[in-house]
Amino acid sequence: MDTVDKTRMAETTDADRRQRHHAYDCNKGCPVEAALELIGGKWKGVALYHLMKKPAFRFNELKRQMGEVTQRMLTKQLRELEADGLIKRKVYPVVPPKVEYSLTAKGESLREIIMALRDWGEEMALPAHESAISKTT
Repeated sequence: MDTVDKTRMAETTDADRRQRHHAYDCNKGCPVEAALELIGGKWKGVALYHLMKKPAFRFNELKRQMGEVTQRMLTKQLRELEADGLIKRKVYPVVPPKVEYSLTAKGESLREIIMALRDWGEEMALPAHESAISKTT
């Protein structure tokens, strides 16, 4: 595959990603489906949660906060969040390269939802998870 083909594939992928949220012609659950598509996945919600803690994070700083996520997966998830307008990526023209991630207004509008998920997780999911772990040990 030559460079031109790779470029076309990347452009198609980016265009597809931008368009994936505009083709809902299904039942009344579609707004929920659309919202979950924006923040769904194991790491997007976690990344948004940490980005709500302070105005901006550098990549490795965010990765350390998130624990077991791989660099490749975090990069992919951040790119999707950026393409969906939930976060912004600022590149500083310095050596070594400095990149910071922060929430956009659209991302900030998720604060109550993400914090409600955190609260629900503390109340409902963590006790169930801890109970399941204690039964296996």
